[in-house]
Amino acid sequence: MGRRRAPELYRAPFPLYALQVDPSTGLLIAAGGGGAAKTGIKNGVHFLQLEQINGRLSASLLHSHDTETRATMNLALAGNILAAGQDAHCQLLRFQTHQQKGKTKVEKAGSKEQGPRQRKGAAPVEKKPGAETHQEGIELSVENLKAVQTDFSPDPFQKVVCFNHDNTLLATGGTDGYVRIWKVPSLEKVLEFRAHEGEIEDLALGPDGKLVTVGWDLKASVWQKDQLVTQLHWQENGPTFSNTPYRYQACRFGHVPDQPTRLRLFTVQIPHKRLRQPPPCYLTAWDGSTFLPLRTKSCGHEVISCLSVSESGTFLGLGTVTGSVAIYIAFSLQRLYYVREAHGIVVTDVAFLPEKGRGPELLGFHETALFSVAVDSRCQLHLLPSRRSVPVWLLLLLCVGLIVMTILLLQSVFPGFL
Repeated sequence: MGRRRAPELYRAPFPLYALQVDPSTGLLIAAGGGGAAKTGIKNGVHFLQLEQINGRLSASLLHSHDTETRATMNLALAGNILAAGQDAHCQLLRFQTHQQKGKTKVEKAGSKEQGPRQRKGAAPVEKKPGAETHQEGIELSVENLKAVQTDFSPDPFQKVVCFNHDNTLLATGGTDGYVRIWKVPSLEKVLEFRAHEGEIEDLALGPDGKLVTVGWDLKASVWQKDQLVTQLHWQENGPTFSNTPYRYQACRFGHVPDQPTRLRLFTVQIPHKRLRQPPPCYLTAWDGSTFLPLRTKSCGHEVISCLSVSESGTFLGLGTVTGSVAIYIAFSLQRLYYVREAHGIVVTDVAFLPEKGRGPELLGFHETALFSVAVDSRCQLHLLPSRRSVPVWLLLLLCVGLIVMTILLLQSVFPGFL
């Protein structure tokens, strides 16, 4: 029996590092590049149109935005504004979609590169930065807004960016260990503080203004503005390895299904050092108010590289440094889906198809869809089939019918039973 494979949705002409899905338009946004090195590998942000064709989800290139010498390593999305981490800077981009009025000669000449063949690795048509690309009656334009330096270490690099709940603020973290908060879209700095000794690996903003940061100093901290609220201690009720230090690799807030006012925090813990026989990595769910650990479970011996939480908080998506992709149920931390070495190289980002907007239309009969990107330039699709369940009313009806049939059978065998 062959190894399980995930369908390839799209292949870019450069390594992919970051991924976002716009719920209103159903656009899949993938970004990356070869950086400033003169290797001939371009840098860009690709906007992909998702569609259901003959019952299958497909993606085609709608617009290619050239980022010149800057590779985009991380992304955050707020409405139609993208925050792109590019080296030591954060660049804001605004994109807009509207109905196409007419085709130009350039579009007609490049039309063969805009369809399904693009997913097979064909190079996109060359466009100037900010130019428009057209497809099937839809056109998209991208505008460069503000840019600001967000990291100031000797080798500066922004590692993570995220918006707050109402998209008015932006938080960044990088190799210098500082968290910086910026107004959107002016990028005026409103707060700056040292969160970790060494690199910040990930951060997450909650709707109540609390900020969670994880870093290479093995700490995970909860902040209210620049004041430390508490530290997370995942091993208090979990496994202990006295000779194996662990660090937090990722942190994400997620909603509690059917309880919209409550939150869960999810973290991934990985061994701090690479070992010949690596110990397991762990997933931990935390109470979003008290920040006490609720449950911790092993998620295998492959080192986790990225984490995503679905819009409703029902599912968790994981990628590994060896290219594997998995989907977990958030409540129990049980694994529902797994493809070993789906990419064969480090998975750099994963993102769920949103459950609102165009999400249900694109999802079809599946329960959820997870997208993954990697350094191999591929974007893959991971579909979780609907888990069939019997409605409660049908169970009750079957129980009543069984009781009636039992009584009638007893009455026929024992006439004086009733």
